[in-house]
Amino acid sequence: MNSSPTSPDPLADENASLWAARIEGSVLSAADRIALDAWLAEKPAHRTLLSQYCQFSADLELHLPALVEAGAVQMPVTTRRPQRSGWRLILAAGSALGIAAAVTLAVWLTRPTTQFKNIATPVAQRQSITLADGTHVDLNARTSLEIEIGRLERHVRLSAGEAFFEVSKDKARPFIVETPFGSVRVTGTRFDVRADAASALEVTVAEGSVQVRPARANGEAHIPELLGAGDQLSSGANGVLKKKLSSAELEAALAWRKGQIVFRDTPLREALARFAHYNGRAISVTPDIANQHIGGIYSLDDPDGFFSALEQIYPVHVTRDVDGSVRVRSRAEP
Repeated sequence: MNSSPTSPDPLADENASLWAARIEGSVLSAADRIALDAWLAEKPAHRTLLSQYCQFSADLELHLPALVEAGAVQMPVTTRRPQRSGWRLILAAGSALGIAAAVTLAVWLTRPTTQFKNIATPVAQRQSITLADGTHVDLNARTSLEIEIGRLERHVRLSAGEAFFEVSKDKARPFIVETPFGSVRVTGTRFDVRADAASALEVTVAEGSVQVRPARANGEAHIPELLGAGDQLSSGANGVLKKKLSSAELEAALAWRKGQIVFRDTPLREALARFAHYNGRAISVTPDIANQHIGGIYSLDDPDGFFSALEQIYPVHVTRDVDGSVRVRSRAEP
């Protein structure tokens, strides 16, 4: 829909609205056509105003039933159904701003009460989406979201995986992310949520603040935790841990959005589990080196490059089977 027409000449504004109503509601006579042509020739702005009002007229034709039902427009009391030209002439008597407001209200009244969307990313693929409220979401691989955007609240169910949210600010509609391991509540901010069997729940805040309610083993919720920019909360079998991340640590936690993964003194078993989850491959490690700590920046989309780097830097040997599974063992193992 076009924006409402504006003009420093109120009379031109009124004439444009009346001409639009007459054009749409009846057949112009020869005298009317001459008068209209003369009015259009007076100023170039007249033609623009008329075009805009004709568009408003078409919009009102579409949304009038909702406007009347909501009481935004009062139709004259009559014993017969008003003709199209009748209501257009009534509405044309109002200002451009009033017409624009009425059409805007009609669009709001006729939009769906709630909007639903389900998203699931496959193995080794990331995706970015924009929700109906303007919120932007980056999804990591193997992530499932159920989205429900309503007039009072915005709900996202993250059943598994990881997602980064840039929530559109709307104080009247809280944004709630629910996971099997707890929930996150905000009105507008940037944060990351990871939910999987290994780490349970991990929330990292890049900007603004969020309220996190980790779930206990019995399903009950912990006391809400307030996180600010740079805070990270982990909740799992070992309880709830909250810490402040440095700029480098925050960047590392969100590196997956650029297709990277950063390890800093990370146990080998944990690093392999992250690659296994992202790429959907079976990767095992022998117990004697499972706690070997590693570091570095690697591409999530290049697991073979990661395995090659492991063999070059650490005393390990990688075996690839024909079925695609991978086994990491110590070089000292016969």
